[in-house]
Amino acid sequence: MAVTATEPSTPTSAAFGPAVALSCRECGERYDLGPRFACEFCFGPLEVAYEFGDITRESIERGPNNIWRYAGLLPVPANVRELPNMNPGLTPLVRADRLAAELGLRSLHVKDDSANPTHSFKDRVVAMAVEAARNFGFTTLSCSSTGNLAGAVGAAAARAGFRSCVFIPAGLEEAKVVMAAVYGGRVVAIDGNYDDVNRFCSELIGDPAGEDWGFVNVNLRPYYGEGSKTLAYEIAEQLGWRLPDQIVVPIASGSQLTKIDKGFRELIALGLVEDRPYKVFGAQATGCSPVARAWEDGHDVIQPVKPDTIAKSLAIGNPADGPYVLDICRRTGGAVAHVDDDEIVDSIRLLARTEGVFAETAGGVTTGVLRKLVAQGDIDPDAETVVLNTGDGLKTLNAVSGTGVTATIPPSLRAFKEAGLL
Repeated sequence: MAVTATEPSTPTSAAFGPAVALSCRECGERYDLGPRFACEFCFGPLEVAYEFGDITRESIERGPNNIWRYAGLLPVPANVRELPNMNPGLTPLVRADRLAAELGLRSLHVKDDSANPTHSFKDRVVAMAVEAARNFGFTTLSCSSTGNLAGAVGAAAARAGFRSCVFIPAGLEEAKVVMAAVYGGRVVAIDGNYDDVNRFCSELIGDPAGEDWGFVNVNLRPYYGEGSKTLAYEIAEQLGWRLPDQIVVPIASGSQLTKIDKGFRELIALGLVEDRPYKVFGAQATGCSPVARAWEDGHDVIQPVKPDTIAKSLAIGNPADGPYVLDICRRTGGAVAHVDDDEIVDSIRLLARTEGVFAETAGGVTTGVLRKLVAQGDIDPDAETVVLNTGDGLKTLNAVSGTGVTATIPPSLRAFKEAGLL
């Protein structure tokens, strides 16, 4: 279902840089660039198709220290760096030697996306959606969100001069609610889980009252999703223009994993990296693991579940890109696995203790799945490995609420020694 903006009419192709069309992932049908997300013939998802110009490593390296260094690979105008945006990206790729030693790996890096402006990877995808919303004349930015996206939309809307109204499941972590609301937009809680929120947004988008609303993960989804490719570009560049041998990616809707694979394949096609095999591994929480369960059972169809996990940022019970995740993990020789809430908490502490990276629960999921896959022999301990942390642990403090003061003592050296702390 396409939603037509009231202002302006059709944007020029230059507004989308190298992007030339929307293409159906299922049947290949192509459409003009516009605010649509599903094929009218087979109802398959649409994604951005490109005709890339001359892109070199040198031209990228001369760019700004954010995702706009890759503007020539994204659906954005050439002058995007001059527009009001949150300018996310180029987050640290942390060499994780101590964690590697503990897990028995030769080479491990943590891509720490908590360093983005609102402390999650969602700033990347929202940056793409903002540019599309500008082009289509939308005046309100909106989304259905498990928390991080709501904050990213609120901040980006404030910076770019849009109104915002975001929808979240009731009972979300307080830190994420506050972060979404502090930017001055409306935050609406829906009684239900994320899938209920998403269904509501689909209804609103079809109502005339929502004509000037850009839903970043619905009618702007094809553009929004392209932001995740920048993780692939950065990892390759930060590794010295090479792909990792294996990468562990969290699964919520599954879009991030599919777009990282797309980014790797684009770099290969453009000759920016060597064409060599790489393995993609997906990570879910046991309490919301429909893709991992399908993987274990050898199925192609994802059976929706009702989420029940502390990893609320991954709590999407009916992941739209689940089947494509299965395809990618099978094609690359990877796997999809899950860890329970206790393992998530333990893995948050493990990553913090070994590398000084305080991850939110999604980072506990990827670290826990990495540890599990190494123990099972699915991860090659001698191969160069990257694991993603997609958010800041300060957003999910309740997960590690038992962590705190070691001891309370009088202000004297004697008391310190008697407490056995020296």
